[in-house]
Amino acid sequence: MAKTKELSKDTRNKIVDLHQVGKTESAIGKQLGLKKSTVGAIIRKWKTYKTTDNLPRSGAPRKISPRGVKMITRTVSKNPRTTRGDLVNDLQRAGTKVTKPTISNTLRRQGLKSCSARRVPLLKPVHVQARLKFAREHLDDPDEDWENVIWSDETKIELFGKNSTRRVWRTKNAELHPKNTIPTVKHGGGNIMLWGCFSAKGPGRLIRVKERMNGAMYREILSENLLPSARALKMKRGWVFQHDNDPKHTARATKEWLRKKHFKVLEWPSQSPDLNPIENLWRELKVRVAQRQPQNITALEEICMEENTSNSV
Repeated sequence: MAKTKELSKDTRNKIVDLHQVGKTESAIGKQLGLKKSTVGAIIRKWKTYKTTDNLPRSGAPRKISPRGVKMITRTVSKNPRTTRGDLVNDLQRAGTKVTKPTISNTLRRQGLKSCSARRVPLLKPVHVQARLKFAREHLDDPDEDWENVIWSDETKIELFGKNSTRRVWRTKNAELHPKNTIPTVKHGGGNIMLWGCFSAKGPGRLIRVKERMNGAMYREILSENLLPSARALKMKRGWVFQHDNDPKHTARATKEWLRKKHFKVLEWPSQSPDLNPIENLWRELKVRVAQRQPQNITALEEICMEENTSNSV
């Protein structure tokens, strides 16, 4: 927004003089080439304070000039991961010395807030197209179809600590813009690995994977836990199984095993863990585990199983 040019003292006094001789605000505005709202503001100020002089301003003057504000706003728009220290240095090189809190307050007034960058899958163009194709194909599917799906996945749960975060400057509701996110790959650390499944009726079995999982082990897990989960969840005939495109899941032997068992498998776009609703379940489990603060691996596993059992159907 352009800065409004300040009226001269003579013009402000002329407005008051015309008002005192009975002219309306509209008439004064037309005569002097001013907006009616500007004329009204000068007249109200004169009535209240009996002066047209500038009143003392409240608070300290802004340390960053409008030009400086534009510069740092443009900088964080191009690169949201710019730090406050970077901006302090930029302004100092331009001749303005400010502190980091001043940077925060200035950007906040521009609608920008420092937030933790969301972690999202690293997507290549082929992944984007596959996800779009999947969404279009299932756009009009009725709720009953999704209620007939058993969703599955593996996850790793850490015993201590949290993954490091990065902060970005962003506007409200822009948390998923690519510039404001951190691309991730699956299974980025942790202490125990779990396989689990669930449907709209509740969670199925939760299994700890104690060794490095391969195709044979994955098929064994499905053999021992998928059908019992489907029975416990009372899935309707023709229920659909979902798993992602991990090489263990898409191996020829696994596909053949699923075919012989007559399992219907939901076609799934690669690099799309965020589309799987089980991710919400994993997050809830991790929050509950963190609240109970397990002190060792045994306790970590026990708590995971207890939380899953307490929410089973």
